[in-house]
Order: sequence, then C-alpha cells, then structure tokens
Amino acid sequence: MKTMMKLFLAGVALAGFFASAHAEDKPTIEIMSSWTSGGEAAALNVIKTEFEKRGGVWKDSSIAGFGAADAAFQNRIVAGDAPGAKQGVIGLAAADFVSQGLFNPIDDVAAAGKWADALPKSIQDLISYDGKVYLAPTGAHGESWVFYSKEAFDKAGISQEPKTWDEFFADLDKLKAAGVVPVAWGGQPWQQTKVFNMILLSQVGIDGFLKIYADKDKSEASVEGAKKTLAILGKLRGYVDAGAAGRNWNDATAMLITAKAGVQFMGDWAKGEFTVAGKVPGKDYGCMIAPESKGMVYIADSLWFPKTGNAATDKAQKLLAEVVMDPTVQVEFALKKGSVPMRSDVDKSKLDTCAQKGAELMSAGAIVPDQAIVLTPQQVGALDDFVDEYWSGGSDDAGAAAKNFFAIFE
Repeated sequence: MKTMMKLFLAGVALAGFFASAHAEDKPTIEIMSSWTSGGEAAALNVIKTEFEKRGGVWKDSSIAGFGAADAAFQNRIVAGDAPGAKQGVIGLAAADFVSQGLFNPIDDVAAAGKWADALPKSIQDLISYDGKVYLAPTGAHGESWVFYSKEAFDKAGISQEPKTWDEFFADLDKLKAAGVVPVAWGGQPWQQTKVFNMILLSQVGIDGFLKIYADKDKSEASVEGAKKTLAILGKLRGYVDAGAAGRNWNDATAMLITAKAGVQFMGDWAKGEFTVAGKVPGKDYGCMIAPESKGMVYIADSLWFPKTGNAATDKAQKLLAEVVMDPTVQVEFALKKGSVPMRSDVDKSKLDTCAQKGAELMSAGAIVPDQAIVLTPQQVGALDDFVDEYWSGGSDDAGAAAKNFFAIFE
C-alpha cells in the first residue's frame, strides 16, 4: 500500500511539473493600458479573448487615466521592469522610445501580414521608423464630434442639428431654458484641448490647421483663426454646470445618457459608453461634426512593445501584434470602442452610422492629426496648460491669449 501511495504521489508531482512547464511555454504577456471605462474595457476584452484563443496568457495592468498610465509606464521603463505591451498613441512620444532603442520591432509580423497593403500610407509611415515597424495599430478615433441627447433635444424643442456656431449657441440657450445642462463639460486639461482643436479646425480649415501645428505658421490668417477659436471657447463657459471642473469624460457622457445634459464635445470613443448603456445611435443619441467644420481631427491608438530581455515575452508580443491586426478583431474592437478600424480592407457595413461618417472623412482625406501626433510631449503639455489657463482664468481677451498660444511652438 505504501509503495502504491508513493507511486501515486510521484505521479501527481510529475503531472504538476509538466502542467507547470506547459503553462510556462505559453506566450504570456502583461498589458499596461488606460482603457478602464465600460466601452474601453469591452474593446480591450476583444483583443484579450482572441489572444487567449490562440494560446496566449494575458495579464492585465490597467490604470485609469492615460496620464497616470503613461507615468507608471515610464517609471517601469526606468526601473528596468517594462511590461510586455503598452497601449499608447501613435506619434512623437512613441518615436522617442524607439529612438532610445527601448522598443522591439515587429516588422517580420507586419511583412507576413502584408500590413502595408491594408493600412493607409500615413498610418504605415507613423508606425514605422528607419524602415522597421514597431507599433501595432488598434483603431483610429475622430475627435471633432459633438454628441447630443435626443431626449434632451426633444425637451428643448430642437428638431435638427445646428450647422453654424450661431445656431449652436441658440440651441444651447433653448436647452438652458428647458432646464437641461446645455454642455456636459469634461473639465480636465486634455479634454479642453480637444474642444479647442475641433473649434480651431472649424475656423481655419484643414490647410490652416496643418500650417499651425505642422509648419508652426504665425501668419495673420493663423493668428486671426486662433482669436476666433478662443472667443468661441470662452463663450462656452456660460453653458456648463458648476460640477464641470475635473469631471471625467465618461461621467460627462453619462449626463447625456440620462438626458441630464444636451451635448458633449468628445472623441468617438464616447460611443462605447452609449453602447454599454444599451443606447442606439440615431435613436437615443446623435453625433455631428463640430459646426462649420469641413473635416475631422483624428488620433490613432496602437500597442507598443518594450524590450524586456525575455524571449518568451518577445514571442507573445508577435502573437499579440498578429491578433490586433486581424480583420475580424479590428471590426469587433471598433464596435466596442467606438473607433474606426485601421485596416482599409475590412467590412465597414457593421459599423454604426457615426463610425461610417468618420470612415468617410478618413477615406476622403478630410482629416488632420491630433497634436500628440505632431508635437513633442513637452509641447503637448504646454498646450494643455495654455487652454486650461484660458478656460479656468475666465479671460475674454482672445487677442492676448492667441499670442501665448503661438509661443508654445517656439
């Protein structure tokens, strides 16, 4: 009996050893992300589910707020304890890490998957450095959207979308008179900068926007456009509620979902919150490009792959890159996140009406890049500070503020 028990225990131990070894052989990766809201988490889960289907082991390290997540990531990099993957924006911030030799290239995965044939050239260029691909794009977001509550609009007697800023402010007056908070304002610097940019695009056009941010143009036309933008931004102060300061964007979206507020300026990721709440575009809420705008500000998300010195993690990074660019994953992710697929060869018929509008603008080239794509992280921070100071300071001197705006690029 003792001999049998010893053999049994030895067998159990051996089975445990092989099970442990088998688990260690699986591609395992830690994901650091700021996608924690309902819609964001649901979208991230699309990637996670497919990654696990293909044999991967997923370890989540989500941190609310991309500023906090970015700071934590930099601390991990400095400490020599980088996660296997980081969700981040395509742009100069990523390029800085690449130039320091801190990211692994995934150009072999990109070549095998023929990414260059499936991605817009501008995006392919942005994920590539010195001929190698380093980032796996997850989706593009339009940032020129104004979402509105159908119930709130009906209550205020608003029957159609305003086409001009004058019409827009007239509708805000109607909302206020109906006892509805006109604008669900997200009082955080990055959110306020998004609003500044969508107004700026409406005032200077696509070429003018690119001249300012890409060429650092300070011509009379650019200065005048900045003045008009600041005047419109300042006027919005009279239509937000007392609790706006510091409000998270998804909390502002919730005000529309419950019809406590009329409109929200936000990127199309806000649609993810409506989806989680069971709201339908065109029925429960509407989406429109900012008044007088001929195009859309966009930002593109991606996954970054830091060097960890671990061969197993390197393998997991390549698997994750394949998953992210899978056509089915791209569409399902976009449906949850509220974004537009990065691949141009996917079936867009499944996208909601708002996403299809965004896809049309992208296909037509009626887009301009978010400041995070074309400015340094330091300049992005200075822009946030500038807009926040103007908004919070309550100044109506748009002319003086415009000079401070252009000083950011010096």
